[in-house]
Amino acid sequence: MTKQAIRPLDGITVVSLEHAVAAPFCTRQLADLGARVIKVERPGSGDFARGYDQRVKGQSSHFTWINRSKQSLALDVKLPQAKAALLELLKTADVLVQNLAPGAAARMGLSYADLKAHNPRLIVCDISGYGSDGPYRDKKAYDLLIQSEAGFLSVTGTPETPSKSGISVADIAAGMYAYTNILSALLLRGRTGEGSHIDVSMLEAMGEWMGYPLYYAYDGATPPPRTGASHASIYPYGPFTAGDGGTVMLGLQNEREWKVFCDQVLLRPEVAVDARFHSNAQRNANRAELQELILQEFAQLTSAQVVQRLDAAGIANAHVNDMAGLWAHPQLAARQRWRSVATPVGEVPALLPPGVNSAFDYRMDPIPAVGQHNAAILAELGWSAEQIGALQQAQSAKAMDV
Repeated sequence: MTKQAIRPLDGITVVSLEHAVAAPFCTRQLADLGARVIKVERPGSGDFARGYDQRVKGQSSHFTWINRSKQSLALDVKLPQAKAALLELLKTADVLVQNLAPGAAARMGLSYADLKAHNPRLIVCDISGYGSDGPYRDKKAYDLLIQSEAGFLSVTGTPETPSKSGISVADIAAGMYAYTNILSALLLRGRTGEGSHIDVSMLEAMGEWMGYPLYYAYDGATPPPRTGASHASIYPYGPFTAGDGGTVMLGLQNEREWKVFCDQVLLRPEVAVDARFHSNAQRNANRAELQELILQEFAQLTSAQVVQRLDAAGIANAHVNDMAGLWAHPQLAARQRWRSVATPVGEVPALLPPGVNSAFDYRMDPIPAVGQHNAAILAELGWSAEQIGALQQAQSAKAMDV
């Protein structure tokens, strides 16, 4: 099937006062769908996530992940001419996204109420730790702190050690809800002709994702325990060691699979009807005894042989991959999910966004250098070369003073 030359968000302009993960993750996905994303950065240093590490040819791993297909506009909005440029840009933009410190955007005159008077079609999305009101409104928030506030650490890790997620899960959750809310607001604007204000809270995003443990602990009930890589309430579901020291991840979901597992993997059909294990609740309550039975059988096999039995029985299983395993994953290669993206330090591989769409190809354009697009964007606003040069000089002088 021939794909169309247009993308869903072609013609949509997004201006973003963004840093770190939540807002950049949101806007990169908008760019994937064709939106023009103008990333407003600090002159000189830019988004502070550019300096998190130097793992990608000297460039930050976080920044490389979530900033392709954007234009960088370096503005010190404390300078009158720079702020004027930003306000002029917002008069015709479709979306403003910001995740500055609590209250910072409003103090700069960038609240939805302020901007609506100049552009009634503008959609403003504010991303913060706790939302625009309530007792925590002005409290600073970072990913790990929100994981803690949302109870995530209480259900993640081992019985002895609470553990954070290995990725920025609270930032990602907030970025995803900002992204989907913006898409919804664009659809609504198509019907009403008016923009809207979106207030996304990291705590509320994580609260949604914590729905299962919340309800598991409903009405004061005991919350799910921390069980490492195992499932807290389904068993067997998690990692098991084979005789060669390798680890196999497996999971059962129902009684039919449990019987097949006992018959064809453990080769012990009598275990399926053992009173200690006849239901998931019983297996979960007696997981130590069941684990011993499983490990006794697996000790006689290599991890490859365990996987072979599981596959033959139709029991879900997985490799316990590291990052090298993911880079080289045969499924990603077979589905041609890797592309090459240009950056200020050269080409790097990048995964296509999830979801294969038959109608269009995702946008996979370069990652910008700080202020790379200043001249082009300001010229679009009608600025002369002299005005652009004067702003550059003023921003450079102010940076030197600091």
